Amino acid sequence: MTNEDLGFLPATALAELIRTKQLSPVEYMRSLLDRIAALEPKVNAFAHLAADQAMDAARAAEKALMGGGRIGRLHGVPATIKDLAITKDMPTQSGSQIFKGHQPTEDNPVVPRLRDEGAIILGKTTTSEFGWTGVSRSPLTGITHNPWKYGMNAGASSAGAGAASAAGFGPLHQGSDGAGSIRMPAHFCGVFGLKPSFGRVPYYPVGTGDLTSHMGPLTRTVADSALMLEVMAGPHPLDYTTLEAGPANYLARLKEGVKGKRIAYSPDLGHARVDPDVAALVKKAAERFSDLGATVEEVATPWAAPGPELIRFFWSAHMTRLRPHLAKWRDKMDPCLVACIEASENVTVAEYQAARERKMPYIAHIHRWFEDWDFLLTPSVSVAAFPAEKLMPDHWPSHAWDWCSWAEFSYPFNMSWNPAASVPCGFTGDGLPVGLQIVGRRFDDLGVLQAAAAFEEAQPWADRRPAL
Repeated sequence: MTNEDLGFLPATALAELIRTKQLSPVEYMRSLLDRIAALEPKVNAFAHLAADQAMDAARAAEKALMGGGRIGRLHGVPATIKDLAITKDMPTQSGSQIFKGHQPTEDNPVVPRLRDEGAIILGKTTTSEFGWTGVSRSPLTGITHNPWKYGMNAGASSAGAGAASAAGFGPLHQGSDGAGSIRMPAHFCGVFGLKPSFGRVPYYPVGTGDLTSHMGPLTRTVADSALMLEVMAGPHPLDYTTLEAGPANYLARLKEGVKGKRIAYSPDLGHARVDPDVAALVKKAAERFSDLGATVEEVATPWAAPGPELIRFFWSAHMTRLRPHLAKWRDKMDPCLVACIEASENVTVAEYQAARERKMPYIAHIHRWFEDWDFLLTPSVSVAAFPAEKLMPDHWPSHAWDWCSWAEFSYPFNMSWNPAASVPCGFTGDGLPVGLQIVGRRFDDLGVLQAAAAFEEAQPWADRRPAL
């Protein structure tokens, strides 16, 4: 196999080849690092590439394999960690000059879980500054380029994870999602991204954004995400919000399909603007589920109306945690982030509490509505990739910081904690990927994976590769 073929091997196949000694972990890692060295200048997916550590880990994996040591589910398989997740042997810089070179003293819990199953951590992938926006640039790392078209937005804040997955920089990439930051890179980069139910994967340190940040996988296949989620998920004492139940057997049950399921489809949630080429691809994708044995119906979403006002209030209000940095670092921060922080500088505690009193009925309405539906289908994002130096596409209204207007479909399910995935569903006339969002009832991560797998089988995408 060529370096390209090896780079695009799914984790399920790679783990089997290594386990059965058909592929050397050392030879594979050397090939992958050669590919990354050649293409990373065109992509810029890594905030920190741990090439030497990865090669050492590959040699250790090979030694264990030949010596009869324990072989985990991900033995010799590379994975990346987003630059917002803390790592004790690699810097965690949060895409900001403020934390350039910052070295934590402990790991996020998913890191040892991946390593315990034999995964090799390649490095840290890029993020927008403190994960504040859906555009793939930061003051620290610059632009992360969409592998499908240089200079275009790869999505964020899990920018490098989405770009690395699309570019064939290994199969497994950890992301996090506070308002769409797994699903947006998946949409823009033409890969699969899953935001699990809140609490499914431990998140430490626990965030201060009113419990909206979720951690999950970005991969090229649904099966790889199912496998990665099995490894990452489960309760952990450092995250008091984690669910008591361990992960289901996602991978083994992936092919159960959607026959008999009731599926709702909304092209706009009643209020969102969507570009016509995106809308057409998503509508066609939603119709495919009827062929798979589900009942699909275009429906109203009466719960959705308060969403835009709520996200704009909370997104800016939660960014005020960064206000103490402004005095020293303002000139080295993303100016749009500065505007977002300052937009809430006069918000009072009473106003914040009043907003939460509006938010809770909004969430309850979502869950009542889902009593009648197994899944909801929507666009993942309203637009295809646009120039990454911009906050908004040229044909959309400009704003000092409000990128949420082209991402109205994702944040409701951060507030409500439902599982939601972005599944590649086609390409625009300009050759840019588009994602279909599949949302499930809370806790039904398995169902979302099954629905995504059924669509993947009906309309495969993993064979499409960007011409890097």
